[in-house]
Amino acid sequence: MKKHTIAIVDDHLLFAKSLTSLVDSFDDYRVVFHANNGKVFTETIQENGLPDIILLDINMPIMNGVETMEWLKENYPEQKAIALSMDDSEETIIKMLRLGAKGYLLKDIDPEVFETALNDVLQKGFYYSDRITNKLLDNIDKKDKDDDAVELKDREIQFLKLACTEMTYKEIAMVMNLSPKTIDGYRESLFDKLEVRSRTGLVLYGIKHKFIEM
Repeated sequence: MKKHTIAIVDDHLLFAKSLTSLVDSFDDYRVVFHANNGKVFTETIQENGLPDIILLDINMPIMNGVETMEWLKENYPEQKAIALSMDDSEETIIKMLRLGAKGYLLKDIDPEVFETALNDVLQKGFYYSDRITNKLLDNIDKKDKDDDAVELKDREIQFLKLACTEMTYKEIAMVMNLSPKTIDGYRESLFDKLEVRSRTGLVLYGIKHKFIEM
């Protein structure tokens, strides 16, 4: 049976070798190459072609993960890439998701969950762990009628779109001509309505429901 191909882009050689061994131990996957930064990756695919999934570190020299995702978005927007990093900052996660990453995993992920993530990215087109999203996409496969139950007001939609940018909540308050306290109210209201508990959850909801353009 033909295996799905994986490329690893990570500057930590020991981690990359361990990850290669793990991926190659899965029945349905094999690592086709490893690149130690985004620039080497872009050069390698010119010779070897694109893999099914790219596992992409964030902090790398020469061309980091964010820069690599920007390049992919410009040149291969349909390419499936999963961020795999120790960086769990909200700003970085939001930036990668907006650039089209199909998942964001932390490097201490359990191997079984990691394999599930690979499967989900191929079959569903995404994987976002509870640790990153706090449950937003737990019920992604429910019918659209479940989504229709959530109705957002115009100002809530405006806030949601702004929350999906890199603006601070204070800057959002200035743009919407509202007090920071009112903005806090919008945030907490949307957290409750959408059943999320983080700004990352708001971004994922915005992506899923096309409130923001990828």
